[in-house]
Amino acid sequence: MTADALAAMDDWGPEKIVCVADRRTGMRGVLVIDNTSRGMGKGGTRMGPHVSVGEISRLARSMTWKWAAVDLFFGGAKAGIVGDPRGHDKEAMLRSFARALSNEVPAEYVFGLDMGLTEADAAILADEIGGRDAAVGLPSALGGLPYDELGITGFGVAEVVDAATDHLGIELKGGRVAIEGFGAVGQAAAQRLVELGAVIVAVSTVHGAVHDPNGLAVDELVHASAEAGDDFVKHVGRPLLATGALAQVEADVLVPAAREDTIDEAMAHRITARLVVEGANMPTTSGARAVLRRRGITVIPDFIANAGGAVAAAHAMDMRHSAFVVDPTSVLETVSAKLRTNAAHVLRHAHDHDGDPREVALALARSRVREAMLQRGHVPRPDWGVGTR
Repeated sequence: MTADALAAMDDWGPEKIVCVADRRTGMRGVLVIDNTSRGMGKGGTRMGPHVSVGEISRLARSMTWKWAAVDLFFGGAKAGIVGDPRGHDKEAMLRSFARALSNEVPAEYVFGLDMGLTEADAAILADEIGGRDAAVGLPSALGGLPYDELGITGFGVAEVVDAATDHLGIELKGGRVAIEGFGAVGQAAAQRLVELGAVIVAVSTVHGAVHDPNGLAVDELVHASAEAGDDFVKHVGRPLLATGALAQVEADVLVPAAREDTIDEAMAHRITARLVVEGANMPTTSGARAVLRRRGITVIPDFIANAGGAVAAAHAMDMRHSAFVVDPTSVLETVSAKLRTNAAHVLRHAHDHDGDPREVALALARSRVREAMLQRGHVPRPDWGVGTR
């Protein structure tokens, strides 16, 4: 674990890695605060059986770029708990994790939602710390902005798809979209894309993919998912394909919205879509991105495409000390405006300079973080900034 933590450090961060454990509950977890030059650490908290220091460090770095890209003044951070998010001992694990990080929360980090956690879990974390200021994504009954329930991240992904297809000359109305991962983000993205006139031709979960070239009934799939979980793909009356076969489905747009590193080089060679919009965090490996670029397939990076959750979290941070509830409509309007503007900027700049959208977006985010570090005197060496994560 020590070698893993030290290997994760470069000139951008992390500034702090806190590993915690509780023998009574079996809880093991980690908090990574990556870079706070633009503000306190803020990022989601996830739970899964294979959470690692390396994984959380990568996600915390992605949050550093995400906050900077949307020009909101928070720093990159992420937390994770090793465990089964469906386990009977989940509440005990969450409470143990919150107690173990009581020195850092809420002074240096505020809990948020990521894979494996819900609004109800955010309520437990806040209760254990003893105040609303410990977590965002709280249920509306506790004065929070339940952005997972509202589907804000997926809504933002769909808005980016719309902006990117417009820039690339792809007709979204009637356009075919395939979505990898049909959780909170994938479902919300699908519903908004249907509103924008797109046809969802395929969706997948860990149990396989369903495909209909004439379009799937998204509302029926959402209902089936609520009833049966990820297993729903086996029971919706469509041929069941292997999850990896989703790449070969004829589509104009592919939205990977599952988890990191699901699109590798082999899959990149099979993708038929002209546009990939990363709904999940880091779903495309560096090798896959190189293949897609050579093939002329445009990729909108995660910290541009899925930043709607960060925008919502920024609103929720303001709400922690307020008696007033933010109107979700205004949040959605802000998400749409910020994400569409960023996507258009990245695509225009990439086109004008024959560049890669990810590198353009990274340059934008790094320039903002670098300037903040310079202003704060956080740059000790003249050769700083060689880290490229």
